[in-house]
Amino acid sequence: MAERPARQPRRAHSAQVVRTERLTPHMQRVVLGGPGLAEFAAGTCTDHYVKLLFPADGVTYPEPFDMQRIREEFPREHWPVTRTYTVRAWDPELRELTLDFVLHGDEGLAGPWAMRVQPGETIHFMGPGGAYAPDAGADWHLLAGDESALPAIGAALESLPDDAEVRAFVEVSGPEERQKFDSDVEVVWLYRGDRPVGEALVEAVRALEFPAGRVHAFVHGEAGCVKELRRLLRVEYQIPREDLSISGYWRLGHNEDGWQAAKRDWNARIEAEQESGVAAA
Repeated sequence: MAERPARQPRRAHSAQVVRTERLTPHMQRVVLGGPGLAEFAAGTCTDHYVKLLFPADGVTYPEPFDMQRIREEFPREHWPVTRTYTVRAWDPELRELTLDFVLHGDEGLAGPWAMRVQPGETIHFMGPGGAYAPDAGADWHLLAGDESALPAIGAALESLPDDAEVRAFVEVSGPEERQKFDSDVEVVWLYRGDRPVGEALVEAVRALEFPAGRVHAFVHGEAGCVKELRRLLRVEYQIPREDLSISGYWRLGHNEDGWQAAKRDWNARIEAEQESGVAAA
């Protein structure tokens, strides 16, 4: 039996900041470009994401930047810290990559970087990944999420034809966080105020009168909210799993390191619980 060829390690891309823009009080846009994006390519997925690589405190890496070499030569605590962000847009002609960042003041790692980074500065990243794009064969589309899902929801809306039937819900802190999309679809903006994250989103989707026909749904955001919406869609509405893109982008009380470490097991457990509910329904 012939041996399989060794899997080639994924190479990190290098990009320079071209420009930045404050979209809303809590959303910052960073546009990346430069010759390091020559081999970057994004497909038709509207939930493409990249993993930004931030140097560990006080650590300098050899040039050219090489993640395989870093993993081989540096202790794990000196490896770059990764933060995952959805691709808001990719322009293959200009070779510009647009990323939007939710801001929490000085809290976190990527948000403060996005607020302070200047044109010309370099960032390394891996990717893209991604698995969802609106299914042209669906009768209608459901898009629902909080601020963390806004880039993917915006990309999905802008990819849909003008005559597509769509129900789009976005929960944000207040009206100052609304964004404009290059789409004629009416977005239902839900203002959280002092309510728990995701509560308004769950209520709005639960109150929706579902149109007839097959739905293709994209539901992402805080994990507790996503759990409730997954139960609604899978157990109560019996929507097939293959017609859902649904997962927690983040979880209250966890940073990305902690959440990513637990996310796969959490998703598997919740899915198993709810699949048993589907079978019993």
